[in-house]
Amino acid sequence: MSFRTTPSVDYVEDVSPGSGSLPPRAWYASSDARSLSLNGSWRFRLSATAGSEDDSFAEEGYDAGNWAEVTVPGHWVLQGDGAFGSPIYTNHLYPFPVDPPYVPTENPTGDHLRVFDLPSDWPSDGGAVLRFDGVESCARVWLNGTELGEFKGSRLAHEFAVGELLKPGSNVLAVRVHQWSAGSYLEDQDQWWLPGIFRDVTLLHRPSGGAGDFFVHASYDHTTGEGTLRVDSDVDGRVSVPALDIDVATGEPVTVAVRPWTAETPKLYDGVLVTDGERVPLRIGFRTVVLEDGLIKVNGKAVLFKGVNRHEWHPEHGRALDLETMREDVLLMKRHNLNAVRTSHYPPHPAFLDLCDEYGLWVIDECDLETHGFTEQDWRDNPVDDDRWTPALLDRAARMVERDKNHPSIVFWSLGNEAGTGRGLTAMAEWIHGRDPERLVHYEGDWNCRDTDVYSRMYAFHDEVEKIGQQLDGGTHRRRELPFIQCEYAHAMGNGPGGLADYQELFEKYERLQGAFVWEWIDHGVRHAELGYAYGGDFGEELHDGNFVCDGLVFPDRTPSPGLIEYKKVIEPVRIQGDGPNGIVHVTNKQDFADLSALAFEWSCQVDGETVESGSLAVPALAPGESAEVKLPEPPVDGRGGERQWTVRALLADDTSWAAKGHVVAWGQFAVGARPLPSFPATDRPVPDEGRITLGPAGFDARTGALLTIGGVEVGATPRLDVWRAPTDNDDGAEWQTDTRYGTLWRTLGLHRMRHRLVSVEAGDDALTVRTRVAPAAREVGLDTVYRWTSDGERLRLTVSVTPEGDWTVPLPRLGVRFGLAEADRVEWFGGGPGEAYPDTGKASMVGRWQSTVDGLQTPYVRPQENGARADVRWVELGGLRIEGDPEFWFTARRWTTEQLDAARHRTDLTAGDTVWVNLDHGQHGIGSQSCGPGPLPQYFLKAEPAEFSFVFSTTR
Repeated sequence: MSFRTTPSVDYVEDVSPGSGSLPPRAWYASSDARSLSLNGSWRFRLSATAGSEDDSFAEEGYDAGNWAEVTVPGHWVLQGDGAFGSPIYTNHLYPFPVDPPYVPTENPTGDHLRVFDLPSDWPSDGGAVLRFDGVESCARVWLNGTELGEFKGSRLAHEFAVGELLKPGSNVLAVRVHQWSAGSYLEDQDQWWLPGIFRDVTLLHRPSGGAGDFFVHASYDHTTGEGTLRVDSDVDGRVSVPALDIDVATGEPVTVAVRPWTAETPKLYDGVLVTDGERVPLRIGFRTVVLEDGLIKVNGKAVLFKGVNRHEWHPEHGRALDLETMREDVLLMKRHNLNAVRTSHYPPHPAFLDLCDEYGLWVIDECDLETHGFTEQDWRDNPVDDDRWTPALLDRAARMVERDKNHPSIVFWSLGNEAGTGRGLTAMAEWIHGRDPERLVHYEGDWNCRDTDVYSRMYAFHDEVEKIGQQLDGGTHRRRELPFIQCEYAHAMGNGPGGLADYQELFEKYERLQGAFVWEWIDHGVRHAELGYAYGGDFGEELHDGNFVCDGLVFPDRTPSPGLIEYKKVIEPVRIQGDGPNGIVHVTNKQDFADLSALAFEWSCQVDGETVESGSLAVPALAPGESAEVKLPEPPVDGRGGERQWTVRALLADDTSWAAKGHVVAWGQFAVGARPLPSFPATDRPVPDEGRITLGPAGFDARTGALLTIGGVEVGATPRLDVWRAPTDNDDGAEWQTDTRYGTLWRTLGLHRMRHRLVSVEAGDDALTVRTRVAPAAREVGLDTVYRWTSDGERLRLTVSVTPEGDWTVPLPRLGVRFGLAEADRVEWFGGGPGEAYPDTGKASMVGRWQSTVDGLQTPYVRPQENGARADVRWVELGGLRIEGDPEFWFTARRWTTEQLDAARHRTDLTAGDTVWVNLDHGQHGIGSQSCGPGPLPQYFLKAEPAEFSFVFSTTR
């Protein structure tokens, strides 16, 4: 009798970073040394536990012909149509028992095999290394039957020396990947848990005398305009930069006149490091980062970060991103005026940093570290305060710094995210400060700033941020001396975030406030055949955090959300303000380094939203911070009355690397005169006739006062007061914000189930008056609502008067009327557009004439919610009706009711009906970002107070 020996898997739960891998070194995309990509199709076998299969699969000659196949880079749970398990999403809860360093026996383990041929002309001299750029979460590696070692640190590069193991012809690479390991306790980063080899696997020839590790030091002296270059290398060689006539030995400094690198002016010099065995291209950016006068300064100037947090994500491939997807991210950021990115919460694929160097983005490079789940036990047993884990923490810090140290875009090293505090973090900070004193160290959790060079916070409310700007925040003396950033703010989940402009006003007002990073870049929806995009819980997870993973400025397909359009407007690098009646434009350069010579300015004049004349505008090439007043031409006279306004735009004067000539960078709008309000005399009187009342072009039900038709247009449901909106993610609020979750307060009060009681229908001499009371069941509060209809024979005016009754302790979601149309498709309006806007998200809403379909008005949030309102509308035409407002109003139109929208969990739950439901709103409650941050500021509350508003209806047929 024989017994199968269970292979040892003790390394899975070992707190060490692993064994066998080479020391970390600088990453570079290419050199003249040979390389072989091992990406592609790999054989794959999935086991339920870490030790259920022996190691024989790694031996040469093993027959894996009946194994499945997966693509590398990739995650096995996103391949195989569910045959290989499913993704798991948690925000901070560990999806396994918190018993460090142990993980469950049920530990999905993927054996990967790749048989590759070594090219016949592969160099025989020197050695070779096998590089893994990212494997989640623990990997054990063999080549040609010989074990190389194992490693943890999912988003970090690991290399193994393999020169003596390579054979001519066929070679067998075997990798065993475990989903859970001790390293999982360090990677609790508010994301999908996705095991697999998800970044590149590459075989690199290392020629004799080839470049090893090297460190490019390229500083800039803003007082002299000179840069100093020194390249430290562990292999002696020479460095040349032809454009600067530099040719020096490694380790030797040289000072020359240069153009500096900044995010606004990302000047890179092409150079080369030459050793006896290798030529490595360099892209060198000269810049100096210091903490001076309590400010973060680059090249002698304080910078203002207008940033975003970026998880790596693709809706089909997870964190396995290709170069073009990374480039798309950077280009979208640049085109929307962002100047900074925090690589939450791990170092990105190194090619992304190359793109940040090339196009110009400040970078906070963050370590692959988060232990957020230990908050559930008050940080007891937290690895960052346990000396046993410190070697793993230092390994992660070193692998980040050594890999990425030659990128000029990186101005901060971040120790990680939401890992509490402890001795391990202090050790990391001390090592980083010692290894690279030319950059600053960041960590949000260190509020006392013992280990960091900046006071960083998440989701501090506006009033606290202002106190910090005024240096009234208290704290340690060291903290009070440091600059402040919000490494996360303005939670971009669903409809929102609101309050961006209010934050930006503070950042620009107080020098100490050096900007912030929106959370976050992209919705992490997983493409799903039935749901459109799936989120937490859609894969049957026993623990999950729902759609909290969909909190980005772009949708999963990278379409910009209204939140990104708003952010672009709020952080414009040029402020354009005007005095319309006097024809004066005030232009301010809000950049830190660049003048305005790259921009061209143009003006246009609109009458009732239509451009009647336009031209160029001469604006000086203002230096950073400078302003100028520019005179507009006299307003054109075309004989028409109506509302007049100026629009001034700042555009790219020429093509750039990130956008084409004519790309709009900034704009401003200002009125020339007041808008004429719609009015007419009430000359017609209501005429009762066999159960109907006729008033001008309209017919009403005589018993209920319900509007039935206007001209030939049938009204599917009469206009009546509506105060409910399908709560947004921000309305519903974060679960820990128990006091002011407006969606919950609204539902508790019953605003989603208001009842309408008809009091009277009064046909007077010049008006039809319908009196009602609108109130929720089980409550004393109500809204006395009067609808007064008048007409001049062709047009119909509805005046709505609302008087609250009782003690209204919560704001209203919305206030307006809702009605139904039997037929509507095309929509045209004069007002704000082209996208949605709400009271605290409306800076990007440009007044003009806009067109859309009803379906095109909808914003495709991954979880359906209130969306699509157009603001400041003067008039709208749809379904044969023209509706004018007094005053301006919001309108929405959709093919489902608000109640159906509220009930839907995915967009595929929404089914178009026969009626188009139209809301004409006098008011909307603000949006805020309370899904994780602050709710709406008080000035954006929609209070329950007396109100009166009017709409004028006419037909367009």
